Amino acid sequence: QEQLVESGGDLVQPGGSLRLSCAASGFITLDYYAIGWFRQAPGKEREGVSCISNSGGTTNYTDSVKGRFTISRDNAKNTVYLQMNALKPEDTAVYYCAAHGPRFIASCTVVPEPYRYWGQGTQVTVAS
Repeated sequence: QEQLVESGGDLVQPGGSLRLSCAASGFITLDYYAIGWFRQAPGKEREGVSCISNSGGTTNYTDSVKGRFTISRDNAKNTVYLQMNALKPEDTAVYYCAAHGPRFIASCTVVPEPYRYWGQGTQVTVAS
């Protein structure tokens, strides 16, 4: 059974950094899945943060995190990462990873609807 497990969330001060991990299991191969990171703050809708195509050759970011967040993947380890730098209080949310596929197009979207598999989320709190 396909499963995604996020980790790495924590309480961090503004300006700090965190690296989130999304570990996949049960997939025949993660090579055929685009992975997205999404977040949801209390009282707000789920928001697409970043995504990476199956091969890793294409990445997308929502405007508010461009230049601060970096998504990467290691298919050999079945893991996708989200490096978050220069964190701001408005980045506070539960962060989810999700898988879209199988697909053979080197693209990805930060729109949540196409994603079929979702993790349970990890809490990121940015506060002093």
